[in-house]
Amino acid sequence: MMITRKQLLRSAGAFALAGAAGVLAPGAGGAQAQDYPSQDIHVICGFPPGSGADILVRFFAEKLRLVAGRAVIVENKVGAAGNIATEYVARSKPDGYTLYIFAGTTVAATMHLFKNPPVDVSKTIRAVATTNNMGFVLSVDAKSPYKSLAELTAAMKQKGEKASYAVAANPAIIMGAIYKRAAGLQAVDVQYRTSGDALNDILSGRIDYGLSDGTSALAQQRQGRLRILAVSTSERLKAAPDIPTMKESGIPMDLDLWWGVMVAAGTPKPIVDKINQWFSQIVASEETRKFLALSGADPLIRTAEQAQAMFLKAIEEWGEYVKIANIPKN
Repeated sequence: MMITRKQLLRSAGAFALAGAAGVLAPGAGGAQAQDYPSQDIHVICGFPPGSGADILVRFFAEKLRLVAGRAVIVENKVGAAGNIATEYVARSKPDGYTLYIFAGTTVAATMHLFKNPPVDVSKTIRAVATTNNMGFVLSVDAKSPYKSLAELTAAMKQKGEKASYAVAANPAIIMGAIYKRAAGLQAVDVQYRTSGDALNDILSGRIDYGLSDGTSALAQQRQGRLRILAVSTSERLKAAPDIPTMKESGIPMDLDLWWGVMVAAGTPKPIVDKINQWFSQIVASEETRKFLALSGADPLIRTAEQAQAMFLKAIEEWGEYVKIANIPKN
């Protein structure tokens, strides 16, 4: 059979592209980016079922199932303040079948909270999409006499070293330390596995206040169990406009906790772009906006390149936050 020069060049170009894809996605099991997705997608959550993080992850996982047209399996890799999940994703195949839906800022902070981080997230993980911006909140028992952060601060100063507060995640640890330092408190931080574990101690009065994600705290506030006094973000969240910021209450703080979708570094660009397209579509929906509002979160849509730039910037910023809070490395 006669092969023309044009056909030969076309074939050579196809082989070159195939070779490039192989370089971009080592260990991807021979999967071709153009066939993605051809198998089940696994979504990793770093916290237990029923936690605030798990609720958000499962919402997005279900929406992903609909737009991707594949089964989506949520796996809870619990422990070490999310580090077990982070390491799992970092060491996964860069083929787009292991997605990490979590706070990019929390993942970034791990580089500064541990003497020997299990992985260098700046090199082993990349952000491919964003989903929402939210803050951590400071809450007290709804039956407590404290109606504002100023009232709580005055009371905690009186208690001195007998004051205590609950934390269960890296952002809570940082938020609590910055508040304590800025307000001149001597309160003792008590670390729990999850914010749900801390709830009974807050409601019983054994713990004076707690710092947690907005998802779980707002749910408890709606049930009349907690009272949220302030949020960590630089500005009031549109989804929760009635909650004042820590800054408004006299505590300098700009802890915007944006969530995104992360994958192992080296994932081919066509797959990265496809994942970004999916999540941009999901986040833009009115159903997602309403769901996020329940946890006091605002929708956030960025390109894959913008998401990665935000992630790298967060690694630098959270290094400064850890220093400001004077948090010893574990």
